[in-house]
Amino acid sequence: MRHGYIKVAAASVPVRVADCAYNAAQTVAAIREAAARNIRILVLPELGLTGYTCGDLLLQKTLLDGALDALETVRAATAGMETLTFVGLPLAAENKLYNCAAALFDGEILGVVPKTYLPNYGEFYERRWFAPAPKAGEGSRIALLNRTPLFGANQLFRCGSLPELTVGCEICEDLWAPNPPSVAQALAGATVIVNLSASNEVVGKDAYRRELVKNQSARLNCAYLYASSGDGESTTDLVFSGHHLICEDGRLVAERRDTMPGMLVTEIDVQRLTGERRRLNTFHPVGDAVESGCFFLTPEETVLTRAVDPMPFVPQDEDQRRSRCEDILNLQAAGLRKRIGHTNAACCVVGLSGGLDSTLALLVTVRAMDALGRDRKDILAVTMPCFGTTARTKDNAARLAELLGVTFHTVPIGAAVEQHFADIGLPEGDRSVTYENAQARERTQVLMDLANLRGGMVVGTGDLSELALGWATYNGDHMSMYGVNASVPKTLVRHIVRYVAECAAEDLKAVLLDILDTPVSPELLPPEAGEIAQKTEDLVGPYELHDFFLYQIIRFGFPPDKVYRLAKYAWGGTYSDRTIYQWLKTFYRRFFAQQFKRSCVPDGPKVGSVSLSPRGDWRMPSDACAALWLSELEALDI
Repeated sequence: MRHGYIKVAAASVPVRVADCAYNAAQTVAAIREAAARNIRILVLPELGLTGYTCGDLLLQKTLLDGALDALETVRAATAGMETLTFVGLPLAAENKLYNCAAALFDGEILGVVPKTYLPNYGEFYERRWFAPAPKAGEGSRIALLNRTPLFGANQLFRCGSLPELTVGCEICEDLWAPNPPSVAQALAGATVIVNLSASNEVVGKDAYRRELVKNQSARLNCAYLYASSGDGESTTDLVFSGHHLICEDGRLVAERRDTMPGMLVTEIDVQRLTGERRRLNTFHPVGDAVESGCFFLTPEETVLTRAVDPMPFVPQDEDQRRSRCEDILNLQAAGLRKRIGHTNAACCVVGLSGGLDSTLALLVTVRAMDALGRDRKDILAVTMPCFGTTARTKDNAARLAELLGVTFHTVPIGAAVEQHFADIGLPEGDRSVTYENAQARERTQVLMDLANLRGGMVVGTGDLSELALGWATYNGDHMSMYGVNASVPKTLVRHIVRYVAECAAEDLKAVLLDILDTPVSPELLPPEAGEIAQKTEDLVGPYELHDFFLYQIIRFGFPPDKVYRLAKYAWGGTYSDRTIYQWLKTFYRRFFAQQFKRSCVPDGPKVGSVSLSPRGDWRMPSDACAALWLSELEALDI
């Protein structure tokens, strides 16, 4: 359970309709397999101890007694096993018959949950046999196998050794009803919902079912475990596909669709779910859910089998990636378009270096001006060559401006910077940070003054990754009048520019591809043999790692040891453990030390779930101390 990971499973077993002893034996075998694989939550299909398709046999006392015997067999088999198991059976109580799920753990029946059958949804055909669960507040104890477990809907099963792990249970209807029972359970604290189902298969229903489970897990910020009937159910009129789904906060983590019996196994991240709920601050202990049984799990290391996305900001699917790039471009351009109109700017001024960030800023500005029906000549692209500028970047900047049809202006700043060095007494040959930052600040001064001269506004180029690391000169490239890239991470900047290149004419495409192939650099130190001498990722580390760290830390609030662990899963084949550790340490050190730059950044549009705007998503004091985070890193055994 380290870092909140719990191994879970949805499974189906071979079923013989109305053969309860056989079904019990198969269920016990599944539970033993789950326990051997350290699975902590196991959900099995609806009415699995009898078979879902018993029809009017459900009204026979012989079958109901057989179901009770089967439950006793299964209960006894769970003794000594730390697997919270949900099995389905029909249960007679108070002269009514209920479609139930029994929650079993370590030889005990923690609770019995009857199916709700919401009245505002209409009549399920199962109402021929089953009564709906008692109304909220009518839950009671029931005499069952010499025990008195709680009987009623909306029960919660809480893990005493991991309080964040709280499980709610519903049977099938939860996905199809307009007012799903799991809503009340989630509002009362359930982070995991299990659904015992018997959903028959028809063409196209699997895709619909998949979206329902994903959407329900997203709405409730929960993990959702769904197990549906499969092999052995009667095929008189229907076929059951054994569709199993495990989703987490709107994301499909694992899926199995096979009529043959089997077990779908993965891990859920309870820490991620609780962190998301704290961030949203909408899940308070309200609703009519009742806490039932408590179970205790022995802490252990969970080996992850679920995929860890190394590029969380960049969709892996090509179509989704293209769609994401187009959406971001539109959002960036919409924000800038509004600002241009509000300020009545006569022009937009962009510092064009021939690098990725300034290229994206120019592309966004062109899109905004086109949407406003403005002449692209109202965009002033300015290149300001100095000591570190290479012919490659300078030529690419000029060619890009020409192909986009914007106004292009060159302002060499070398003489002005040298005069400034003389004014402040910087020794000749000094290559300190003063040498570098003076160039960045001179460039910003030129851009601002050109904007003043022409009644325009300066469009910022800095991206989210640079903000996180503080890789910007304070009051230099750190400053603008509107920062269009402020919430776009470096890894995504690259893909957006590539997307534009793929859609562009061949000449523009060639320039964009060469810009993509150019090393990321501020070009503040003199070139070596005409080539870029100062490569950003050699100094602060790979942006693909830093973007991974940024997402895990800001989006979910994960602690350093968990971020390190996830990074090893995601990037272990590319970087050594020591390399990952060193750059993670760099990230924390710089993130805390450079907050003062983020506290006064210009306005800019939020385009994703992670943003560092001091006015919205990230409010952190500039003098916060990193000691706790760094000490946790130091304690790791590397």
